[in-house]
Amino acid sequence: MRWMQSATVPALLLVSALGHAEVSVRNAEAAKLHQVFDHHWNRVLEENPVWASYLGDRRFNRQWRDLSPAEREKSHAGDLGALEDLRNVDRELLSADDRLNYDLFERDYRDRIEAHQFDMHLIPISQRGGIQTLDEVGDQLRVSQVSDYEDWLARLRQLPRQMDQTIALMEAGISRGIVPPNVTMQRVPAQIRNQIVNDPQQSLFYKPFANMPDSFSAADKARLKARAREVIAGAVIPSYQRLDKFFTETYLPACRDTIGSSDLPKGSAYYEFQVRRYTTTEMTPDQVHQLGLEEVARNRAEMIAIKDDVGFAGTLHEFFDYLRTDPQFYYKTPEALFEGYLAISKRIDPELVHLFGKLPRMPYGLKKIPDAIAPDTTTAYYMRPAADGSRAGYYYVNLYKPETRPKWEMEVLSVHEAVPGHHLQIALQQELEALPNFRRYGGFTAFTEGWGLYSERLGYEIGMYKDPFSRFGQLTYDMWRAVRLVVDTGMHYKGWTRQQAIDYFMDNAPKTELDITNEIDRYISMPGQALAYKLGQLKLLEMRALATEQLGENFDIKEFHDTVLANGSVPLSVLENIVNEWIEASLPE
Repeated sequence: MRWMQSATVPALLLVSALGHAEVSVRNAEAAKLHQVFDHHWNRVLEENPVWASYLGDRRFNRQWRDLSPAEREKSHAGDLGALEDLRNVDRELLSADDRLNYDLFERDYRDRIEAHQFDMHLIPISQRGGIQTLDEVGDQLRVSQVSDYEDWLARLRQLPRQMDQTIALMEAGISRGIVPPNVTMQRVPAQIRNQIVNDPQQSLFYKPFANMPDSFSAADKARLKARAREVIAGAVIPSYQRLDKFFTETYLPACRDTIGSSDLPKGSAYYEFQVRRYTTTEMTPDQVHQLGLEEVARNRAEMIAIKDDVGFAGTLHEFFDYLRTDPQFYYKTPEALFEGYLAISKRIDPELVHLFGKLPRMPYGLKKIPDAIAPDTTTAYYMRPAADGSRAGYYYVNLYKPETRPKWEMEVLSVHEAVPGHHLQIALQQELEALPNFRRYGGFTAFTEGWGLYSERLGYEIGMYKDPFSRFGQLTYDMWRAVRLVVDTGMHYKGWTRQQAIDYFMDNAPKTELDITNEIDRYISMPGQALAYKLGQLKLLEMRALATEQLGENFDIKEFHDTVLANGSVPLSVLENIVNEWIEASLPE
């Protein structure tokens, strides 16, 4: 016993001490890593005050983003510094979860640094938004306290400076040849003029003051409304009058007649970068284009089969025209269209338990797209919840011209934008409290939009698409994303014209011409973004097929979905590794 104490016990104590020391070093390295994350997350919020406000962080509620050249270079230096800070962390001492955090942070900042060289900040406005639609910020902010209204007023007082900086960017873009296509910018003057009103109370910026909380005193309400009228009349409206003059007389005439990214300085390299960035793959534009052609052919064959099943005797193109024009497929009023979307959403919600083991706590609501932008934007979109839980997620639907919004697309659209699509995935991601903030509130388009498109197929498993026209709607939406691969690469890399892209879309999908034109213009102004959907969906379908094959009767759809969503939005290669590890762990011994 004495011998054991003098020899064996000290040896065990020594091993134990070494173990504690190693754990201490690992914990210290993890703490260092998360300090890097926290520091640069706060820097990003400070540089992007409106984004911070959307997330529910009130610290920068009185500011817009500083668009000055000096601030841009400071931000770029901060991005370079982020990678330097990361190199001071020993990746090998981190846990598997933190190694993934490390890798994704590094990837994010490498992309930011590479993007800097292309100077796309010199195109600060598109037909889908910019300073001409800043009134939307007031709709999406938490305004529940007197101080919130004071903050909004302070922000509005800063709008003339924001306008000066925006115009300066556009002037620099003209001098450098970095300007958007004239055809998409033709939509912007009407958006600017929506902000120029004779009565400040008719201004879109006045909307938060029109319905103030009952808890406010009469004196506070009167004071805040009077200040709002004063600021809108004295600062906001004159700023937009200045923008209107500059835009119509100087900027619009200077915009280019071409549409493709390849016509910009470094344009082809920029588009190749966008393809890699949005798809999280190493695919070239030519490879994406070819994949699109193959997917279009596959979808077209399935469309012909449904056309024949419903007994339509004409050609596929004639069937498209029938779906576009027959009154039975359309609601007559915006109100009836909205009620139709609401009814679909209520049918979907109870069915989710059949496909998911874990559902988000945060609910979602349905709203109409603001009238000011509805003519120029897409059929629907999703707005994520506030980070602090003060605002639910919202599914926005376009009620403009209900005669162009077919009933047969409503189910598939709702499945994509709300649940089990964007809301389910994004709300769950925001509830993953173990993730660093840059992952909880960021992500990769190929995963996020790939999940939305994959979710469209899940509609069959939750009782949607019971009639052949709704099934054709699902197929139309799949075709729509396949067409994107062809027309996006065609316009930005292969010299396609806008009309060529519209015609190709019209020939392969029954979406209305208004919708198709808006979509093509979206792809023109957002090079590469539209490619992410199909690439992400195909990877998810591939991984589900692999898991089903390898696990056989042990395959559990709930476990598969929970595994896919458990790490938030990740690059497709990381998703593949995650699912492969789950398959390996789920194989029977």
